[in-house]
Amino acid sequence: MLPLSVLDLSFVRSGHPPSAALHETIALAKTCDAAGYRRYWLAEHHNLPSVASPAPEIMIGQVAAATSRIRVGSGGVMLPNHSPLMVAERFRVLEGLFPDRIDLGVGRAPGTDGVTAYALRRHQEGREGDDFLEKLQELILWETGGFPEGHPFRRVSAMPTDVKLPPIWLLGSSGYSARLAAQVGMGFAFAHHFATHPVDDAMLTYKEAFQPSVWMDKPWSILAVAAVIGETAEEAERLASSQDLNRLKRDRGEFGPIPSPEEAAAYPYTEFERQTIRRNRDRLFVGTPDEVAKTLVAFADSARADELMITSAIYDQPARHRSYELLMEAVRRVSVTA
Repeated sequence: MLPLSVLDLSFVRSGHPPSAALHETIALAKTCDAAGYRRYWLAEHHNLPSVASPAPEIMIGQVAAATSRIRVGSGGVMLPNHSPLMVAERFRVLEGLFPDRIDLGVGRAPGTDGVTAYALRRHQEGREGDDFLEKLQELILWETGGFPEGHPFRRVSAMPTDVKLPPIWLLGSSGYSARLAAQVGMGFAFAHHFATHPVDDAMLTYKEAFQPSVWMDKPWSILAVAAVIGETAEEAERLASSQDLNRLKRDRGEFGPIPSPEEAAAYPYTEFERQTIRRNRDRLFVGTPDEVAKTLVAFADSARADELMITSAIYDQPARHRSYELLMEAVRRVSVTA
């Protein structure tokens, strides 16, 4: 069966305090653990009113402690915002506490706007250029101990030293991360839910260029998609209306909490906005369980993805839990009949 996983941004809901989203994340993780999902990844975003968690490593520990089987990881740690040593230390601590259940997904973007990214920096010297590759290389050296003779970091240990870093995954929405993940022999996760780069090109690039490494002996790709599943097509459309309106507002710079279906129904859409929503549906899968399951399994197969990761900004929490349960049940049925 095609493995299913979860990407959770700890969405803030209209009319609810942001901290409630953190507790809702833990509750959803328990449901997905029981349902049979493989991974539960937490994202890092800053200064976004719609996202409650800027610190995935904290939420990873809480989710792992509240679940028993599912792998828990970052989707991802935005490496430009962090010292590689701090990332190595924090994830070794998590691996020490929850052996063989932690994933370290790293991203190249800051996960925020320019001013907030500047505020997050260790040193605010206004350095120009992209230092992601430099930081990734340093992170790898903290694991391999490969700092050369005479390097000041050679005498520094990332504690606890008896624990290895969890598997490292590179996250991306372009061909750059696909090529880099292949070159360094790491797992690759592609963000279809917001990418404009062709998914087939990124996945094929990764698979064909992959070089075995100490991290992985063969490629493994995750395809992250947005999906909303309802018991009926009408219910799925009602639930998806929140995501439609949120995306519409986000595209014009309004990053507010997720609106309720009632707010979405009352919104005075223009014809242009309705056309925009229809176009945005290219990156949102909406429908009944079997309908969405068949579409997603076929999509993963055509993209040569090894795993699907689902993100879903459903306002109603019982319906959100049920959406994940329904999709798992349907994918199992599709796998049996395939």
